[in-house]
Amino acid sequence: MTDITAAPVRNGRADTGNVPGIGALHHVAPPAPPGPMSNALVFGWRAILKFRHVPEQLFDLVMMPIMFTLLFTFVFGGALAGSPGGYLQFFLPGILVQTVVFNSVYSGMGLSTDFQKGLFDRFRTLPIWSLAPFAGLMVGDLLRHLIAGGIILGIGLILGYRPEAGLTGTVAAFAMLLTIGFGMGWVFIVLGLLVRTPMTVMTLGFTILFPVTFASNIMVDPATMPDWLRSFVEVNPVSLMTTALRGLMSGTATPMQIGLALIAPVVLTLILAPLVLWLYRRR
Repeated sequence: MTDITAAPVRNGRADTGNVPGIGALHHVAPPAPPGPMSNALVFGWRAILKFRHVPEQLFDLVMMPIMFTLLFTFVFGGALAGSPGGYLQFFLPGILVQTVVFNSVYSGMGLSTDFQKGLFDRFRTLPIWSLAPFAGLMVGDLLRHLIAGGIILGIGLILGYRPEAGLTGTVAAFAMLLTIGFGMGWVFIVLGLLVRTPMTVMTLGFTILFPVTFASNIMVDPATMPDWLRSFVEVNPVSLMTTALRGLMSGTATPMQIGLALIAPVVLTLILAPLVLWLYRRR
């Protein structure tokens, strides 16, 4: 063994230049700090782990859209479209949009829960990107959207739904769904920062979402509505998203429809992401 203490002393310091391995230690660069993407993925993995420890979340996640799909297809489908199969072709893209929009509420609820438990006080002490905890919530949301959307589509295929655009159109539709979920999630993250309890976040969230989703073209054709209501439904962002998703899955989507559907998610992200950071630092 090399005796480091026996190294010669020069100018008051031990000369370790001739000791094997010692000199090299002085030239090892420190590891680079993790970047924003790495931080976001770590917090995203934390959000995913919640599914393993609280599997009831997945149950809550998929039961409502499954019930809506079965209920409207078989109970109202014949009255609204002449047959359950015909109505399913119209309804299924809409229920996908509704599922993603409703699931976005979980972003705010999860954030409010973490604040209640004091976890964000710990996050503030870490040398991480400021938005990493929120980006992690979004990553968990994207996984929830994929799981719920996949289950709904699978049930629809079993019941007879057939996307005319095939696999390409379905993949494009799911990409739009994730974009919609990402943009809508910021709304409820802001609520999670402003409201003290997760239950209040959920109550306020669904109070906003129920009128917006039901006063849309998800379930019925707006042509059957009164003029005053139809004028709102036609410009409702949820209706624009549903129209684009139907077009993508049927192969008839136009660039105009896709652009109109993306306005709300993009605008919400551009406005609310900086607001989230400001509220977080202020709180």
